[in-house]
Amino acid sequence: MNDRPTQSEAPSSPRASRRLFTAFAAVAAVLVVAGSLLLLQRRAQFRALARDTEAQAIPTVAVIHPAAQVENEELVLPGNLQPYVESPIHARTSGYLKKWHHDIGSRVHQGDSLAEIDTPEVDQQLLAARADLVTAKANENLARITEGRYRELLKTDSVSRQEVDNATGDLAAKSAIVNSVQANVRRLEELKSFQRVYAPFSGVVTRRNVDIGTLVNAGNGGASQLLFVLAQTDPMRVYVNVPEAFAPWIFPGMQASLQLTQFPGRRFEGKVVRTAEAIDPTTHALLTEVDVPNPSGTLLPGGYAQVHLKVQVGGDRVLVPVNAVLFRSEGLRAAVVDETHRVRLQPLAIGRDYGTSLEVLSGLDRGAWLILNPPDGIEAGQEVRVREVANPLVPVDRPGGSTPGTKAVPAVEKTPG
Repeated sequence: MNDRPTQSEAPSSPRASRRLFTAFAAVAAVLVVAGSLLLLQRRAQFRALARDTEAQAIPTVAVIHPAAQVENEELVLPGNLQPYVESPIHARTSGYLKKWHHDIGSRVHQGDSLAEIDTPEVDQQLLAARADLVTAKANENLARITEGRYRELLKTDSVSRQEVDNATGDLAAKSAIVNSVQANVRRLEELKSFQRVYAPFSGVVTRRNVDIGTLVNAGNGGASQLLFVLAQTDPMRVYVNVPEAFAPWIFPGMQASLQLTQFPGRRFEGKVVRTAEAIDPTTHALLTEVDVPNPSGTLLPGGYAQVHLKVQVGGDRVLVPVNAVLFRSEGLRAAVVDETHRVRLQPLAIGRDYGTSLEVLSGLDRGAWLILNPPDGIEAGQEVRVREVANPLVPVDRPGGSTPGTKAVPAVEKTPG
């Protein structure tokens, strides 16, 4: 039997080979495409993972805008009521208190007698001085007569020129003695006139320190020799220490008012009359005097009052929560986010401390993005993501109009600027 293929079978072998090659090529192409797709998917997953890791490495912080301060505000400061004039009354002559005419709480007018002092020693000294004055005048008169006679005798050369000069000198000495004794008499008369103690001005007696029979010594011998204390209570003075930050806007003539706890809902109007025109280096405050009319005597000296000053403050001042401030060794800092999502540690100049908030005089503007509750480890230049929240210092009405609350802002991520 012949093994050679026939003419019809010979061409089938090449066609089968081509089909087989085509099949292998298709499978290989599918594998290459599948591998490429897998590699691309893996690469995309790696890139997404890298982006997620990088995003998680950047912290997200809550930011707020500082609250604006009103330009016209009421500055409330503590103060003590003081009399417009207050004077301790002492005796100018020594003796025993004979009688007092006014006790504490008595309203007196200028020139009213407050007390009488019995001065027996001064009386006797005055009698002796007046007697000495009579003697001195008699001696002066005799010396004048003698000097006149000597001048007449000198015309006839009955006496020498020296004797006339002696007589003239004796007359001058006797006249000087008269002047001296007269001055002593006037001094003792003045002391005797101080037997009555008079009110130097109109006011109220706030203290009486003596009683009938008390030994009184002349002059200011301390509290034990104090007779009375007299106070003028209309108007009343109130001294307040205005913080240095508000000193430029305090001036004489500006309106002020007082509030006292014993008079709820009532205000006593007054005005600023003067300032110290200097900042106290210890308290860093401006001493300011406020005068308040008190014709009815309602305000009592020594009382505590709250002084309200209508201050129109200039400058761009803002309020920030205390939990938005960093306390660093170099001073107070605020963590502010700039347009590039970078943290900037901004120095602050602080005004008043309200407890839960601080007044910032300089260092922040109203459009700044301030980090709320910044971590202690935050550094300048650090990149952050921001999430704007409501400023707790900005009150708004809640729906329903009941009580004021804080406006809720959706916590969405934003880009500064």
